[in-house]
Amino acid sequence: MITPLDIENKKFSKQMMNGYSVEEVDDFLDDLTLDYTKNYKEVTELKAKVEELTQSLEHYKTIEGTLQNTLVMAQKTADDVKNIAKQQADQIINEAKGNAQQQANELDNEIIAKKKQLEDVKKQFDIYKAKMESLLISQLELIKDINKEDM
Repeated sequence: MITPLDIENKKFSKQMMNGYSVEEVDDFLDDLTLDYTKNYKEVTELKAKVEELTQSLEHYKTIEGTLQNTLVMAQKTADDVKNIAKQQADQIINEAKGNAQQQANELDNEIIAKKKQLEDVKKQFDIYKAKMESLLISQLELIKDINKEDM
């Protein structure tokens, strides 16, 4: 391949009358034309390749941007879901605590009611016991009176 230095340094032999040798100049121009054609095709192909690669790069940059946006959106959605789940968990815990407190209060009230019933039964038993004791004492007095009369 002919380089720019080759072109710059090319020397043609001079003919006596007409200047440079027509054959040497034609041969050099033919070589130069071949190399220039090859270079022109190569440059054209490389420009097309650069354009294709530039378009591919833009396409991939677009995809990258879309993926980054998607990742950001996915992270935000995950954070939102996490926050909602935490709120729901807190709400469930608070409801469970409330229900447990309500049941504990109901049990406390039931215990108080049962204690009152027990005290009432004890009082009734004490009254019954006193009445029975009184009845037995009066019956014993009657029996004693009967025994005194018999004697």
